[in-house]
Amino acid sequence: MPSYAPSMDIRELNRRALAYAGHVIEGAGEARPTLPTPCADWTLHGLLRHVVSQNEGFAAAARGRGAALSVWRDGRLGADPYGAFAASAKLVTEAFGEEGVLDRPFDLPEVRDGVTIPGAVAIGFHFLDTLVHAWDVAATVGAAWEPDGELVTAALAVAAQVPGDTESRGPGLAFEPIVPVADGAPDGDRLLALLGRSPGWTPPGAEIR
Repeated sequence: MPSYAPSMDIRELNRRALAYAGHVIEGAGEARPTLPTPCADWTLHGLLRHVVSQNEGFAAAARGRGAALSVWRDGRLGADPYGAFAASAKLVTEAFGEEGVLDRPFDLPEVRDGVTIPGAVAIGFHFLDTLVHAWDVAATVGAAWEPDGELVTAALAVAAQVPGDTESRGPGLAFEPIVPVADGAPDGDRLLALLGRSPGWTPPGAEIR
């Protein structure tokens, strides 16, 4: 499971990642919900619903109610995807801000069923997921993905600890296989590649940027 450097305030990093993801999602505006995304199984609507569901699921896990898969899959966008995201981001931020949460056991059944994970590690996972899903949305709508360097550096520290073996990565698992990148690639590209994204991905039919 991913971890993070002890010197990092993982909850503050997570809050900043959520704020950045909100900026990207708000900027997506009226983009067609059926647009394909870098996540092969999801349209833009499906991706945004997943992000909302994850926020709600992590909030439930922080409060000892994360064991049931249903709490991770019940996110709704309604007529206002950004509003739904903002509400779920507030929910998870409040849950992560509770006293003692860093040492609290989290159930994350989508990652590893039946095993609890320390809160600090689980929040690191959410932070990483949030920042990379912001790229998924940005790439889908052709927008820039420019999180600040501290967020990328911190996310790299988490992503580098995700196992690269076939039991941890592949179809139906939490992560796709690592994508090769050139030596000296920017940190953002390295981060995406470690999470199974091709940094040069563009929507089908789009011109190569």
